[in-house]
Amino acid sequence: MTALTLSTAAVPGLRADAIVIGVAKGSASKPGGPVVAPGAEAVDQAYDGRLAGVLETLGASGAEGEVTKLPAPAGFKAPLVVAVGLGAQPEKDAGYDTEALRKAAGVAARALTGVKKAAFALPLTDAADAGAVAEGVLLGAYSFDAYKDNGKDKKNGKAPLAEAALLGGKPRDKAYKAAVERATAVAEELNRARDLINTPPNDLDPEAFAAVAQTAAKEHGIKVQVLDEKALTKGGYGGILGVGAGSASGPRLVKLSYTSSKAKKHLALVGKGITYDSGGISLKPAGHNETMKCDMSGAAAVFAAVVAAARLGLEVNVTGWLALAENMPSGSATRPGDVLRMYSGKTVEVLNTDAEGRLVLADALWAASQEKPDAIVDVATLTGAMMLALGSRTFGIMANDDAFRSAVHEAAAEVGEPAWPMPLPEHLRKGMDSATADIANMGERMGGGLVAGLFLREFVGEGITWAHLDIAGPAFNEGGPFGYTPKGGTGSAVRTLVRLAELAAAGDLG
Repeated sequence: MTALTLSTAAVPGLRADAIVIGVAKGSASKPGGPVVAPGAEAVDQAYDGRLAGVLETLGASGAEGEVTKLPAPAGFKAPLVVAVGLGAQPEKDAGYDTEALRKAAGVAARALTGVKKAAFALPLTDAADAGAVAEGVLLGAYSFDAYKDNGKDKKNGKAPLAEAALLGGKPRDKAYKAAVERATAVAEELNRARDLINTPPNDLDPEAFAAVAQTAAKEHGIKVQVLDEKALTKGGYGGILGVGAGSASGPRLVKLSYTSSKAKKHLALVGKGITYDSGGISLKPAGHNETMKCDMSGAAAVFAAVVAAARLGLEVNVTGWLALAENMPSGSATRPGDVLRMYSGKTVEVLNTDAEGRLVLADALWAASQEKPDAIVDVATLTGAMMLALGSRTFGIMANDDAFRSAVHEAAAEVGEPAWPMPLPEHLRKGMDSATADIANMGERMGGGLVAGLFLREFVGEGITWAHLDIAGPAFNEGGPFGYTPKGGTGSAVRTLVRLAELAAAGDLG
C-alpha cells in the first residue's frame, strides 16, 4: 500500500519525484481554456502566472481523467509536475466535489506507477476533501501483482507509487488525521477485497476463503464461525449444499461478528461467495466463464466491510455472512428439476443451476434473520439482467422498505458509488410458482434481476428491514482502468456498506 502523510511544506522546496496539481474545465460562467485549481498557486507563480496557457498548449482541457506531464519550474526540488483533470470548475466559488477529487487522485496515482514519492497539491477545503484525496490515491495506486515476478508488473517492471504527501492537509488537525485514517482503513480493506476477487479460483476455493476470513478476524478482534459440509448438513442448509454438491471443494458458511459495547443497532451483511461459477449442469456458454472467479465479489465486499468497521471501532454491531460454494458440473451436481429443502424449511425447485447465487443467499439470509438484526443488506453479483438494465458501472438496489432503499441509495451516492433504486413488482412473483415445491428458483425472463430480488425477499425474516444490492455490473471491470477503478476486481459496494454501518452507529439509518 502507498504510504500517506499530511504536509504543510512549501511546494518548491519539497523533496519528491513529482508534484500533482489539479486543472479544471472552464465553467459556463467562465468559459475558455483550462483553469488551474487551488493548491497549485506556487507552481503557477513559478510559471509567471502562465501555467494555464502552458497546459493548454500541451493539449490539456481540464477534462475528468486527463493527465498532462510537464517539467517542474526552475528552483523546484521535484523534477516533474503532473496536472490531472478535475472536470467542470465549480460555480460561485463552491468547493470541488469530493468524488471529483477522489477520481483525480486515483488517476494521478496510477499515472505515477514506478515513482517513489509524489506530493499532491489538489484543492483541499476541509477534512472531507483530504479523506477523498487519500482514498483516491490508495485505490488508484492498487495493483494485483501476486502472480508476477518480484511483485511487479512484468510489462513495465514498475511498482505502484510508494509514498504520497497530501499538501495543505494540516497534520496536527484531529479532523484531518481522522479523515486520512478512515480512508486508509477503508481503502486497505477494499483493496483486500480486490485481491480476493482477482485471485485465481484454483487458489481460492471456499475453504481457502474461509481461512483468509479466520486470519483477519483473529487480527482485528472479530468473532468467527465456519460451518463446513458436516455442519451445513446437520443444520439443514440445503441451498448452500445443493450449489456446492458438484464440486470437489466443499462449501462453507462463514459468520463474522464485530461487536461494540456501545452499540445500539445491529446491521447484518450477507454476501454471495461463489468462488467459481461454471453454471453447473446448466453450463454457461462459451465466452461467459472466463471471469467467473469474480462471482464471490459480494462475499468479498461483506468481509471487507466487517473488518473495516472493526478497524474504525464503529459503535454498532455488524455481522457478516459469507455464503461460499463452487458451482461445478459433475455426477454429484444438483440437476435442473431437483428440489432442495432450504435452511428456512421452504422447498425450492431448481429449474436452472446457473441461478445458484440466490440459493446460497437464501440460506444465509434466513440464518441472519434468526438474530433479529435491525436491518439486513445482501450483496451479490446476481444477474446479467441487472447489467442489461444499468450497465457495467451501476449497481441496483431493491428493498422491502422504500425509505430504507432510499437511505442505501443516498449512502452509495455519498461515497461515490453509482447505484440506482429498483422496484420489486408483485406481479413478477407468480412466475416463480412451482407445481412441485414452495417456489422455483426461476421466474419470468423479462425483469430477471427483479425476479431474483423477489426470490430473496422470501427468505428474509418477518418484520426485518432488508435491502439487496445486485453488483453484477460494477464488481469486475473487464475494460481499461478509469478514475480510481482498476481493471479486474473493483471492490464494489464496500464503501457503501461501511457508510451504512457508520450511519447505523450514529443512529441515522432509521
